[in-house]
Amino acid sequence: MTTTTHAGSPQFPTEVGSIQPSTRAEMDEAVQVLQAHKDVWVALTIDERITLLDRLIKDFSALSERLVSASCAAKGIAAASPLVGEEWSIGPFATLKNLRQLQHSLADIKAHGAPKIPGPVTTRADGQVVAQVFPQTPYERLFFQGVTAEVWMEPGVTAEGLAKTQAQIYQNGPHRGKVALVLGAGNVASIPPTDALYKLFVEDQVVVLKMNPVNSYLGPLVEESFRALVEGGFLRVVYGGAPEGAYLCNHDGVEEIHITGSDKTFDAIVFGTGPEGEMRKAENKPLSPKRVTGELGNVSPIIVIPGPWSPGDLVYQAEHLVTSLTTNAGFNCNATRVIIQHAAWQQREDLLQQMRNILGRLPTRDAYYPGARERQHLFVEAHPEAEQIGSGERKHLPWTLITGVDAKQEDDICFTTEAFCGLFAETTLDAANVVEYIERAVTFANEHLWGSLNATIIVHPKSLQEPAIAAAVERAIANLHYGTIGVNYWGGVGFTLGATTWGAFPGDSVNDVRSGIGVVHNTLMFDKAQKSVLRGPFRSIPIPPWFALRGKSGSKVFPKLVSLEVAPTPWKVPGILWSALRG
Repeated sequence: MTTTTHAGSPQFPTEVGSIQPSTRAEMDEAVQVLQAHKDVWVALTIDERITLLDRLIKDFSALSERLVSASCAAKGIAAASPLVGEEWSIGPFATLKNLRQLQHSLADIKAHGAPKIPGPVTTRADGQVVAQVFPQTPYERLFFQGVTAEVWMEPGVTAEGLAKTQAQIYQNGPHRGKVALVLGAGNVASIPPTDALYKLFVEDQVVVLKMNPVNSYLGPLVEESFRALVEGGFLRVVYGGAPEGAYLCNHDGVEEIHITGSDKTFDAIVFGTGPEGEMRKAENKPLSPKRVTGELGNVSPIIVIPGPWSPGDLVYQAEHLVTSLTTNAGFNCNATRVIIQHAAWQQREDLLQQMRNILGRLPTRDAYYPGARERQHLFVEAHPEAEQIGSGERKHLPWTLITGVDAKQEDDICFTTEAFCGLFAETTLDAANVVEYIERAVTFANEHLWGSLNATIIVHPKSLQEPAIAAAVERAIANLHYGTIGVNYWGGVGFTLGATTWGAFPGDSVNDVRSGIGVVHNTLMFDKAQKSVLRGPFRSIPIPPWFALRGKSGSKVFPKLVSLEVAPTPWKVPGILWSALRG
């Protein structure tokens, strides 16, 4: 059974935040202050910016524990829960890594004219340039053993000219300042501050940050931890929902807009709402000439490549797959939504059963994001055969798995619509052999799943020993039209690395925006990036602390990794390793 719906990410219901919406007078004053200081920001020297970042690192780290506590309270996570580690990883760890990397990039710009690329720069046979951007430090090599990340450039960039495509605002001479509006996401604590940092340090724009009503409680903490920017007149934080957002989008003093959220909100910003907005979109006539960028969600796929998997491999990868859904209770734009398998693989059902086993061991969680229950019901209504695992009482939703979705039903809700809750689907593709399956999986992901934010490939090392399969995997990486691709490592992890880009695959337009336009993070400041590619071991040792059943380890490891980012020293390494190894 299928249901045809309006494709894309959800239209979230109205939410009343915990902080009173800003008045128009308050928003006007915020924009006025930023307009008065935008050229002051542009004129700051590299040394002044490095000093600012040093203070931001210290101030943000001092508030990290309060930020985690506030996030846990809002999401129904008990103070003693192993899930606290998750909030450390997607909040302070991701933000401080971003701050530290920006500081290193500015030091490189001062010394060399462009951020230093830590790994090799290579040119593929087709001429596409690839820069390895991770790991950057000895600590990253140690704690992310076997994990690398690359940024692939747009066609036309050469290895010799790559440095000229970095840090454009620092190379192109004097330019006027701009005021940017950042519409913050409500699900992850690091998104509003890191989106603001990108506008400030990579695009050279001062920022009015409107907090999402869902996590408006974080706004005062952002203001306090980023007070060096607030005091300089370079950042203002305001509050409210759609009316306040619309007022700021149309404000004469706002010159650019960035949103992390829904494609429906993006359309409302660019074209307006109702029949008139739909007509403008159809005619591609935006309301305003302002540049609007955004990261807007995805029906994220994981392509499972058949191979000689042992029982231990099945258990490991089942936890890997489950983690890619259940992190943050499924309220992530990078969460896996469709698992693609080869119909003829004899271990297909074994993998699914291991996933059921792990889902059954994980307590269900608060469905804290607005509209989650209604979205889950919509999918279950379309697929009454859906498996609902765990308690759905009180504020909780059961984990939901829909297997065997017919790949020929291209309008199936599982393929066209982002669930944005703890739900994912599985589908199979027929193919005469593994190489043909890989090619069909790439076509299916590119052409039949909504969005282009992130995708993942899982392949056994023994499979890669077969030249035809290894070549097919490399073709898949090249041909997948996604902004981030993970190979044996959930592509969603690219969100936290900082040095990688985060955003849709280039090519979407404002009247067909899908997963968005532009990127964030990208701390090496590439101006012509096409996508990022993460590569990891088929089985990491120790098991990553962010895996679903490793919460106890994560709750100990990530606060220590935060401490390391703030003040790197080898003396902290043994304690981090000990916590990781103990599980």
